[in-house]
Amino acid sequence: MQATVSILAEIPEELHESLQSYLETHPDWDQDRVFCAALSLFLLQNGTSAAPDSSRSYRRAARVYLDTLFKHAV
Repeated sequence: MQATVSILAEIPEELHESLQSYLETHPDWDQDRVFCAALSLFLLQNGTSAAPDSSRSYRRAARVYLDTLFKHAV
């Protein structure tokens, strides 16, 4: 079983409107899935996998990203 943590974030109204528009045209996605994919992709693009501790975090973020993108455990 995968543990989850709930977060509260404030985003610009324009971004919220874009998100709502996307979700209306992509019924297989929901707000939580979009945020999870976006955050994990951000961490992958801006993180480093050089150090051993960083390498583990990088792999975890990659797994979450792929699980979220393809809606199944990798």
